[in-house]
Amino acid sequence: MRDEERGRWFVMPSLVLLSIVTIYPLIYVLYLSLQRRLLIFDVSRFIGIDNYLFLLKDDRFFNAFKNTLYFTVMSVSLELLLGLAIALLINRSFRMKGLVRAIVLIPWAIPTVVSAKMWEWIYNTDFGILNYLLGVKINWLGSPFWAINAAVFMDVWKTTPFVVILLTAGLQVIPKDLYQAARVDGAGRWDIFTRIVLPLLKPVILVVLIFRTLDAFRVFDAIYVLTGGGPANTTETLSIYAYKVLFQTLQFGYGSTLAVVVFLCTGGISIFYIRMLSRGVKL
Repeated sequence: MRDEERGRWFVMPSLVLLSIVTIYPLIYVLYLSLQRRLLIFDVSRFIGIDNYLFLLKDDRFFNAFKNTLYFTVMSVSLELLLGLAIALLINRSFRMKGLVRAIVLIPWAIPTVVSAKMWEWIYNTDFGILNYLLGVKINWLGSPFWAINAAVFMDVWKTTPFVVILLTAGLQVIPKDLYQAARVDGAGRWDIFTRIVLPLLKPVILVVLIFRTLDAFRVFDAIYVLTGGGPANTTETLSIYAYKVLFQTLQFGYGSTLAVVVFLCTGGISIFYIRMLSRGVKL
């Protein structure tokens, strides 16, 4: 038996298992999205694309999509900028460098649900430490404007360390000789950053964008624990809306339609980033 054939046989069990736990559920959810499935009344009948047509007229869906898009763009942008700044800082040589790196990673090590509950108390109008430090009394989680931004800030605090880890790894593989040669040629810090660091970091930045965009677009647990999607659905994302339709109203048909939309959006994002990566990362 050739090595190529032997390799295929070794991979086969993993492919079968992957098909069972991934492909079958996807097909079944797609099937449910074409049904009118009301579990509470034990009603089930085929309705074709009616759920998708209803989705196009569903104001709550578009509100959830807008919230998801805003959360994704704001959180990923801030995490990338802040993560890059911190990575550049801790990549330098200074005393207690290891301790600083360990402190930076603490938010990432805290479970998401624990972080959300912690920030819920921090944002508390009457007892929260944030209002105490600022000397104000803002209802952070009860205001439509502040609630979504409070969720973004919480996510930035929680996930920026992950971005720092990846970008720091990318910085450490850049040859030191390039920095020295640039300084000999008279290049300043900005020139070194824009002409050496940033171009060589582009593949890593793209990987960061892939991971963080997909995670942010599918966000559920952090916001659900923090606000439950409120107030007045101003922090309700697509995943939270799909969860409520599926498990609170037991509309498995329409809930599956929402799940399919989330899957298609994340799939489209993945394809876009992967094509950029395969084309040489022309950011």
